[in-house]
Formats: sequence, structure tokens, C-alpha cells
Amino acid sequence: MRNQDPKRPPSTSEKPSSRNVEQKLENLRQGLDAIDQKIVSLLAERQTEVERVVALKKTYNIPVYHPAREENLISHRRNQGIEAGLDPDYIEEIYRRILRQSRVEQSAQMAQKGIRAGAAVLLIGGEGSMGQYFHRWFAEAGYQVRILDRQDWPNVDTLCRDVELAMISVPIEITAAVAKRIGPHLPPSCVLTDITSIKKAPLNAMLEAHKGPVIGLHPLFGPTTSTMDKQIVVVTPGRDLSGCQWLVDQFSAWGSIILQVDAGEHDKIMSIVQTVRHFATFAFGQFLCNKQIDLSRTLEFSSPIYRLELGMVGRLFAQDPSLYSEIIFASAERCALLREYLDSLSNNLDMAEKGDKEMFLAEFKKISDWFGPFSEQAMRESTYLIDKLIERF
Repeated sequence: MRNQDPKRPPSTSEKPSSRNVEQKLENLRQGLDAIDQKIVSLLAERQTEVERVVALKKTYNIPVYHPAREENLISHRRNQGIEAGLDPDYIEEIYRRILRQSRVEQSAQMAQKGIRAGAAVLLIGGEGSMGQYFHRWFAEAGYQVRILDRQDWPNVDTLCRDVELAMISVPIEITAAVAKRIGPHLPPSCVLTDITSIKKAPLNAMLEAHKGPVIGLHPLFGPTTSTMDKQIVVVTPGRDLSGCQWLVDQFSAWGSIILQVDAGEHDKIMSIVQTVRHFATFAFGQFLCNKQIDLSRTLEFSSPIYRLELGMVGRLFAQDPSLYSEIIFASAERCALLREYLDSLSNNLDMAEKGDKEMFLAEFKKISDWFGPFSEQAMRESTYLIDKLIERF
């Protein structure tokens, strides 16, 4: 059999076949394009229905996020996907993104729904980053927002006249002093609250300074958050919770998840969630800096999980250091907990110096048993994040 010259152009008999394949591909692509257009049209149709839902929720002050409804919907769509011969995880991912967008759209519109639209709100420390953040949200919801910052104390009586909410948004170490200072100027029915990351001491200070409704708030998000959709706001009751309920309802209307807890329990949990975690992240970044590690070079060799971990370290050092110093060293209890954490690291020094693998394995097994089923949950969640990171990079 004679070998065909690779430089020889295709014979005339081959050209129609090639053109035929291209035409078939083009026809199939046109069919896919038509389906894609239908999908976009259906999403637009769905959005129209979402807007009707929003109108109803705004009328009756119904929260944006309905966990049971969303999980039922996801379960039904997964089953539908299985029946259609599709990967249920693929279907779930699509619908979680659709539902997320739906909530964001609802939250954006609900942000304009004021539970007490027209009421006067005083933001103490309103020129700070979180003060400015809440200024925007309250203003867009139709509230009359007033600012009291350092230079405004001579006008405190005028600013406090007829206010229905006074929110303290100042550094942790001066929150109690500010509460004591503002309390005597507030109307008896005014709700007094703070948004610091510790709750027991500020709550007690507010209760002592003001005889009206008092509630502690801790928004578990920062001023760069674009939406309050599914953002957690911790509520620590102080006095007259029913008198504070409209404020809690306002955060629900904005899409937040409300977590009510005792101030003492809040502070104990947040010592781990914030203090130890942030300090451990700081220490790792400090070690990399002192060793002058070439970060960009390590990323060339990195696994997705290392990139994710390093991303969290870099995120810390991209933010305001004073904010983290306030959080980490907010109380004597937190400093004591840090000492316990550092002592626990020191206890491992002997194991590391001896290269004691048996001790490491024994400790690993003990800790693994203690984590229990959460380890499997953590594996699933981190795998999902890693897959998303791979898609991006």
C-alpha cells in the first residue's frame, strides 16, 4: 500500500466528508445555542417570580432566607436530576448558585424595607468603617441616620433627641466608657446596642448606663461585605427584648441569620473562633516573614489546600492591624487563653526534637477520635472549596 504524502492536499473525495462533519458540528452547536437561550430566558422568567415573592415578603416582613424551603428544593432537584440521568451533585451546584443569586436579589430589595422607616438612628462612631457600613444600610431602608463622633459630643443632646436606636460602633476598649457617656442622653424607649466582638462587659455597661431596651449585637462580618445574605448576627439579650425586636427583625429583613445566645457563652466561644485562630494565623505569617520565604515560588509548587491556607494568612495581613489587636487582646480571659495555646505548642517541642513518630501517631489518633464525624464533614467542605479554587486558578 502506497504511503500518502503528508504535504499532499486532501483529495477531492475527502473534502466533502470534512465539510460534512463541520456542517454537522455547526448544526449541533446551533442546537446548543438555542437551548442556552431558553435557559437564560427561563432564568429571567424565574427572576420575575422572585420579584413577586420579594413584594410579598416586604409587605409581611418575612425573612429572605428560608433554610427548610431551600433544602427541600435542592433535594427535589437532585432527585429530578437522577431521573433525567444527570449527576445530582452537578444539579445541586447549579441550583445553589441560582438560589444564592435569588437571595442576593431579594436582600438588595429588602434592604430598602425599613421595619421602622422614618425612625431616627444614632450611630456613635459613625465615621468608622463599620459605622459607615451601617449608615448606608439604615439610610437605604428609610431611616433618619445621625452621626455622633469625637467632635460631635458638644451636640449630644440635639443628636439624641427622639432617637429610637443608638448603636455604639467604637473600639472595644472604649465601648464601656462610651456607653456610660451616652446613656443619660437617650430617650427612655430608645434601643441601645453595640457591635463589638465581646459582649459581656459592653452589655453590662449599657445596662448600667441606660434604663430602656438594651441588646448586644455582634455582626460576624466586616465592612467589605457587599450583602447581608446569610451573614450571621449574634444577638445577646440585655433588657426588654420585645422592645428590641424590631431591630432584630430589620437584620432578618436584610437577609441575616440571627443567632441568639447568652453573652458569657458568646465570649467563651469567640475566644476560640477569633482569638486563637487569628493569633495562630498571625504566628504563621510571622514565621514566613522571618524566614523570608519566597511566597510566589512556594505557590508554584503548592497544592490547592496550601494556596487556600496561604490565602487566609495573606487575607489577615491585608487588613487593619488595630482591628485584630483589639480582638485578640480584648480581655484578660483572651490573653490567658493565648498563654494556654502557646503552652500547648511548647508541649510538642520535645516530640519534634526527638522525631517521636509513635507519640505523634498516638496524639493524632486521639485527636481524630475527638473530632469524630466532623472530620468527614470538613473533608467534604474543604474538597468543595479546593475544587472551586482549581476552577478559578
